[in-house]
Amino acid sequence: MKYTIHMKRTNLVLDEEVLEEATRISGQKTYSGTVNFALQEMIRLRKLREIQDLVGSGIWEGNLSEMREDSPRRKSRTRRS
Repeated sequence: MKYTIHMKRTNLVLDEEVLEEATRISGQKTYSGTVNFALQEMIRLRKLREIQDLVGSGIWEGNLSEMREDSPRRKSRTRRS
């Protein structure tokens, strides 16, 4: 099986002190790793914010209690001696 990794080479002008601190607190070993980690974290946080924005929006209609009652109940296993 063959995997393709897409990478983008670019030049960035970054605040050296901020980059050093971000590298230290993120635990990354390289500046590239730090920048990639920061980008992934920004995307993750944005997606979380979008989910939170949906709370109370009325996008989902239904009764969660009723849905839970309809689901089959698992029987607990008892150990036989």
